[in-house]
Amino acid sequence: MGFAIILMCLLFYSSFTTISEAQQAFKCTERTTCRSLVGYKSPNTTSISSIQKLFGVKNLHSLLGANNLRSSTSPNYMIQEQQVIKIPIPCICFNGTGASNKMPIYTVQPDDGLYYIANNVFMGLLPYQRIQQVNKIENANEIDVGQELWIPLPCSCEEVEGERVVHYAHLVEEGSTVEEIAEKFGTTNDTLYRLNGITNNSQLIAATAFDVPLKACNSSVRSDSMDSPFLVPNNTYFFTAKNCVKCKCDAANNWILQCEPSGNKPSNRSTCPAMQCEGGSLTIGNTATSGCNTTTCAYAGFSGDQNIFTTPATQSTCPVTTAPGGSPGNFASRIGLSRNYLFICIHMILFLVYLL
Repeated sequence: MGFAIILMCLLFYSSFTTISEAQQAFKCTERTTCRSLVGYKSPNTTSISSIQKLFGVKNLHSLLGANNLRSSTSPNYMIQEQQVIKIPIPCICFNGTGASNKMPIYTVQPDDGLYYIANNVFMGLLPYQRIQQVNKIENANEIDVGQELWIPLPCSCEEVEGERVVHYAHLVEEGSTVEEIAEKFGTTNDTLYRLNGITNNSQLIAATAFDVPLKACNSSVRSDSMDSPFLVPNNTYFFTAKNCVKCKCDAANNWILQCEPSGNKPSNRSTCPAMQCEGGSLTIGNTATSGCNTTTCAYAGFSGDQNIFTTPATQSTCPVTTAPGGSPGNFASRIGLSRNYLFICIHMILFLVYLL
């Protein structure tokens, strides 16, 4: 009897430790929400609409955009076995960690167990103890067919080194290294070590979620917009403003968000609001050139169903004036400095003449 109690205590401690370690990799400030991504490796060949249904993604376009697939892609588009597809999720922070906000909801099937659901259905994106914890299941071996379970996928809304980023739960490949992951996703080894609470490659665990911060394109979206903070990472696009605007991030375009009218029917009205910049000569995505300056009508957010905000954004290709000696932008200060030296020299000469 005593041995059984000790064993139960050890199992409980092991479960608690596993949950704690899983949470440490996705720390998240209280009462914060954002959009995140998780990487799902499909266990078999299936349609993209089946994955959409499994994860409870409301809009197929958001799933297509996260994977940079054409917006006209059919719901029957096939995802191959072992292919990784990025799943967009709404993230909410609580108790110092992040989780997908009450989605996906999984319905227990015959012969299911929490371990099977975590590792075979959701491919190791989270430990089964996490599912047990958030669903307040006393005995992990006792779940009922038809029971609905919240699957709290890992995510975060934290800034990284002072910048807003999109956190991506990357499934670690067998034999991969932190250096390889950092190079693939455009971040640094130190950042990944710090975010994930590890110090060397031996602590990487294959087929588990690893927190990778993805840089987002710079945008003109206002802080009072309903989609703020509007974060779109490289090689992805996103429909916003009730489906009226499509925005794409491409690092090759100087990390500046490119937005345009989506051409889609809005989600809750017959037509989209006006998208013109001040003056009415440009609409979102249009540009005008004057000399060596190019002005783009940029998307700046939306409010309710009636308003889409815009703002003119100007980029200059004008040549930079270079001061003598090759230092641009410093010529005036050098002139001022030279004048000071001349003034001092004249006074020194006059002082020496006086002494003589």
